[in-house]
Parts: sequence; C-alpha cells; structure tokens
Amino acid sequence: MSHPYKIGFRKNVGLFKIILEIEGEIAVQQRFFFFWLLFPSDNVCILEPLSLPESPGGVAAVEESPSVPCIFCEEYFPRAEQNQLLKHMIIEHKLVIADVKLVADFRRYILYWKKRFTEKPITDFCSVIRTNSEAPVEEQDNYFLLCDVLPEDRLLREQLQQKRLREILEEQQRERNDTSFHSICMFCDKEFTGNRSVLFNHMARDHAFNVGLPDNIVNCNEFLAALQKKLDNLQCLYCEKTFRDKNTLKDHMRKKQHRRINAKNTEYDRFYIINYLEFGKSWEEVQAEDDRELLDNLEEDWSDWEEHPVCAVCLFCEKQADTTEKLCLHMKEAHGFDLLKIKAEHGLKFYQQVKLVNFIRREIHHCRCYNCKETFQSKTELISHMEVTKHITFLPTRSTWDQPQYYFPTYENDTLLCTLSDSEDELTAKDQSEDVPVISEDISDLEALRQSSVLNQLLRDENND
Repeated sequence: MSHPYKIGFRKNVGLFKIILEIEGEIAVQQRFFFFWLLFPSDNVCILEPLSLPESPGGVAAVEESPSVPCIFCEEYFPRAEQNQLLKHMIIEHKLVIADVKLVADFRRYILYWKKRFTEKPITDFCSVIRTNSEAPVEEQDNYFLLCDVLPEDRLLREQLQQKRLREILEEQQRERNDTSFHSICMFCDKEFTGNRSVLFNHMARDHAFNVGLPDNIVNCNEFLAALQKKLDNLQCLYCEKTFRDKNTLKDHMRKKQHRRINAKNTEYDRFYIINYLEFGKSWEEVQAEDDRELLDNLEEDWSDWEEHPVCAVCLFCEKQADTTEKLCLHMKEAHGFDLLKIKAEHGLKFYQQVKLVNFIRREIHHCRCYNCKETFQSKTELISHMEVTKHITFLPTRSTWDQPQYYFPTYENDTLLCTLSDSEDELTAKDQSEDVPVISEDISDLEALRQSSVLNQLLRDENND
C-alpha cells in the first residue's frame, strides 16, 4: 500500500494531504498549504510556508488597515503584524489556522470566529491535535486546528473571496471608464490626462516599457506610485539594484533591457486582475491551468510523453539530485552523513524516516546543531561546525526526533519525503537474496530428471500408504 506522503504530494501546487492514523495518534485529515509546526518545548514557531531551495522572494506591500483582535482575548495587532497575531494564538491559546494565505479578508475572518467561539465550545469547530502524546499527561498539549474541512469555515472563506473579487472587479471597471486620470510619465516627465491607457501605451511605444494590457491592471495609481518610488530611490525596476545617480540607472536599464518589471516579484501581483480570479493562486498557476485545458481538448496521444525527474535537495546544502541514490551519495561524500547506513542500523521504517528528515530540516533551518544544540549566525558556520566536530554523523537520542510533530514537513515542497522507502522491505529482500541460494536444474536429460524428481518419490510414497 502506498504511503499518504506519496499519494498526497501534488507537485503543481505544493500541497500535502496527510492522514495521520499512526501509533494511536488522533486521526487528522486535512489539507495543509500553511504548514504549522507545533513544539511544546520550543517557542520558535514557523509561521510561513517554507520552500526549497530557500531564497528571499518579493515582499508584498503593506497597506494601512484597522487592527485585528485575538479570537480569545483583548489583545489587538496591526494588520501589518498578522504573523504576530497568529504566533500569539498558537503560543497562548493553542489555536492553529490552516491556509491563512487563502483567506481573502483576514480581519473579517477573525471577527467572525471571535463571535462564533463565544457561542459554542471550540471543539465543535476545530480538530484536536495532541502533541507529546507519549509523555506523562501533565506534559501533553492539545492544539486546535481551524480549517476549511469544516463546512462553515469553507463557506466563510468562499464568501469572503467572492466579496473581494466583486470589489476588485468594480474598482477595475471604474478605472477603465475613468476620464479624470492625470499622471506624468516616469521616463520623460510628459504629462497625460484622460484615460490611463494613454500613459501606458505611451510608455510601451516610446520607452519600450510594457506592463501588459492596461485593462488587466487594477489599483492603477498605487501601481504607478510604487514604480515611481523605486525610480526615485535609484532602483532598477527589474533587478532592483540601486545605483549612484539617475543617468547610471537609465543606462543600466537600457543596456540590460531592464525597462520592465520582474514577473517573479509578488509585490506586483495585487495590481493585476488575474491574481484575484482564484484566491491563493498566482497568475502563473492560473495560466498553467488554461494551458492544460487546451491540451485536454486535443486528441489524447501519450506517445511523446516524457517523465521529468523530480529533484530532491540535500539536508545540509543547496545541492539537488534527481534520484535518492545520488543525493545520499552526495551527503555521504560531501558532509559525512550516511542516510542509508543510519536507516539500516536503526531499522527505520518509512514514517520514522519522515520524522528524522523533518527534524533535521527544522534544526538546519534554525542554524542549530542537532547534537549539541549550539546556534550559529549562518548555515555555513553551522555545517562547518558539525563537520569538524563530527556532530553531523551521529543522531541525537531517538526520543529527540521520533516525535509526532515531525510528521509535518518543514518544507512544503520537500521532494525527499516522497522518495523515501521502507527499510524493512529492502532489508527483507536483501536477506532473502543472501541467505536463499537459487540452483538451476540440469535439463539436458529430461527423462532422467522426471524419473529422479522429488514429486515422483512423493507420489510413490502416497500410493504405498
């Protein structure tokens, strides 16, 4: 039977569907995009979905907005500090909200559940996750998971999304019909009035600065202000490098063909209507779905199908490999960490391997040695320390990492988890291949073989009885 990790990993959207019915733990069936790692003895919470390889991405612009209250107490947090509120509710009230980034209006969502939790017990709405379940009762903790598996929560999220989409479409239509637009070209200081499309068409035609069709843009004034602010700070609109003066910046953008915005920078997503059509999906994912629909309409011919290898990332560096064998060999030769040997020596089953990988990933992410617990300023310093002290070679005590909280992946797209295998099956197959010899029979004389067959002897003995 396939493991839930292997069934549930969806490469296109980076989701896991985990069914925990293991070692007597409380059964939980949820979709996790916003992975929450709960550690009763560790107040360092991972409040963002992590992806491999780790690299800084675009930072969304922060809008002025009212404060958001805690669901349980009188604490208030600015909307810009949403993560602080989430951390507060996890640590102080043991509440985890799944897929937070898929909530279209976070403040209204929190206000709704603040009211509902005063009407009924929290257990009527939330799944209960017990951590440290093998410890004494006084050391155990119950966490409450609020997610869209609950029909009421799913309906609320859909209603908030529909309301958000209606507001954005109304704003887009108003801007498209607006004839009172007034702005100055950021490249030549020429003034434009009337409709916004006049300015965008001018920048595309005269300055080769194309941001797409004007009708696809929303919150136009904010968009132009964000671009102008970057130029005023002598920052390239594409690579975002800073230069010493305007002439150097202009020469750079012209020679490098950087008179465009970086489509990978999510800071600009809120200015394009396509990013609001299906909340939680970027324009790339929406376009990919459109492409798949076109392909589905074609005759289904799989003759040219090519399997693309899925690369797994090293536990200690950014090295990637398309097979587990290559990755294990790299970790052994480059870092002295022999995953296959550890798996064999400790007789690790599939889920124990999952916990071990997630434990190591988390410790490395926090730049913390998993043996001596010393913390470092960078991963480079950490790995150097672990290799010199040989701490990278040996595992800490089993009770340290063999905990139920490590069922949850540290990185949402950790392909290594999907390539793990049961050591029991491998060891059994190895034992059978070594201990059970296979000797071929001599079939040159079939008649003699029939006469001397063990089956014939058995039949004769049966007849004699």
